[in-house]
Amino acid sequence: MDYSKFFNTALARLHDERRYRVFADLERIAGRFPHATWHSPKGQRNVVIWCSNDYLGMGQHPKVVGAMVETATRVGTGAGGTRNIAGTHHPLVQLEAELADLHGKEASLLFTSGYVSNQTGISTIAKLIPNCLILSDALNHNSMIEGVRQAGCERQIFSHNDVAHLEELLIAAGPDRPKLIVCESLYSMDGDVAPLAKICDLAEKYGAMTYVDEVHAVGMYGPRGGGIAERDGVMHRIDVLEGTLAKAFGCLGGYIAGKAEIIDAVRSYAPGFIFTTALPPAICSAATAAIRHLKTSNWERERHQDRAARAKAILTAAGLPVMSSDTHIVPLFVGDPEKCKRASDMLLEDHGIYIQPINYPTVAKGTERLRITPSPYHDDGLIDALADALLQVWERLGLPLSKKPLAAE
Repeated sequence: MDYSKFFNTALARLHDERRYRVFADLERIAGRFPHATWHSPKGQRNVVIWCSNDYLGMGQHPKVVGAMVETATRVGTGAGGTRNIAGTHHPLVQLEAELADLHGKEASLLFTSGYVSNQTGISTIAKLIPNCLILSDALNHNSMIEGVRQAGCERQIFSHNDVAHLEELLIAAGPDRPKLIVCESLYSMDGDVAPLAKICDLAEKYGAMTYVDEVHAVGMYGPRGGGIAERDGVMHRIDVLEGTLAKAFGCLGGYIAGKAEIIDAVRSYAPGFIFTTALPPAICSAATAAIRHLKTSNWERERHQDRAARAKAILTAAGLPVMSSDTHIVPLFVGDPEKCKRASDMLLEDHGIYIQPINYPTVAKGTERLRITPSPYHDDGLIDALADALLQVWERLGLPLSKKPLAAE
C-alpha cells in the first residue's frame, strides 16, 4: 500500500484550488517592531510586518520582556507538567487573578492557547448542561465551531449579528430548555462588532447563557483593556468571557472568565485542561506584566486607533478597495485567490512589505483579501509607503480600484 499517494493527492488538491499556504521565515527585531528580518531564498532582507496580531507591539515592551527574563532566570523555563500532576506554579495563579479582575469576574482559567480555550471551554460547558441547545453565530471562529461540534449537543446557527434571527430561535426553543449563545465580540476578518447589549437583552429575556469570544478586543478596547464588553458596559451581563494572551498582550495562551462555579466545573471536567501541560512561569509573568500595564496605560490603545484610522484614510484616498470597518482591522478586498497570493508575494519580494493573503476557508470564496493590522509603531512614512506599494501591485495585477469604502461581505 502506497500511503504517500493519499497525502500527495491532498496536497495537490490544495495547489489546484490555489489554497496551498507558504510561510515566510521571519525574525522580529525587539525594539524595532514592525521591522523584521526575512530569511528569504536569496538571503536576509529587512521587511515591515503589516499583518501581525501583536496589535499593540506588547511582545517587545520592556516590562513584558523584563518579566519573562526575570522569571525564567529565577524559576526556570518549563511548568513541569499538568497542573494536576505538577501543581500550579505561582506566576500562573497571579495571572488568573489578574484576568478575573480584568473582566470583573469571580475566577478565570488558563489554557495553552485561545483555540484550546474555545474548543474545550464551549464543549465542556455545554456537556454539563442537560439538553443544552447551542445557538452559534454564523461567522464564529473555527475554534468555536469545533467546541460546539465536540459538545455533541443540538446546535442552531443564527445569521451573522442578526438579533432578530437569534430571537426567533430562542422563542422556538421554548422557555424551559437550557440555551447557550456563542458569539464573538469583534470578528477579525471584516472588523465588525457584535451587538452585545442586544444579545444580552435576548439572553436575559429568554433564559439563555452567554459565551463571548473577545480575543481580538482584549487589551485594545475599554478603559482598562477589558474588550468590547467593557467598552459597551455589558461585561457584568455576560456569563463567560473568553480571551487570548497571544494578540494584544503579546504572549501566549487563552482563558475563560466567569462565575467561580462555572470555572471550577470546567477545571474539573475539561480534558483539554486536565491532560495538558501548563503554560511556563516566564510566559505567565510576561502576560501579567502586559495586562497590568494596559490596565493603566491608554497610550497604546489611542495611538493604535489613530494609526488604523490614518491607514484607512490614506488607502481609501488612493482608491484602494478598503472594506468598511469600525475597528482596527483594515481589510483590502481582492476577490480572487490566485491574485491575492500573488499580491502578497509581490509586496514581500518587491517592496519589503509582509501581508499574508486571506483565502478560503478562512473567508468565503470570492471574498479573498489582504488583512492589514496597523500597530502604534507604524508611522506616517510606513503608511505612505504601504499605499504606494499597493497601488503598484494593483496596477501590475490589473485589480480594480474603488472610489469609496466597500461594505464588508
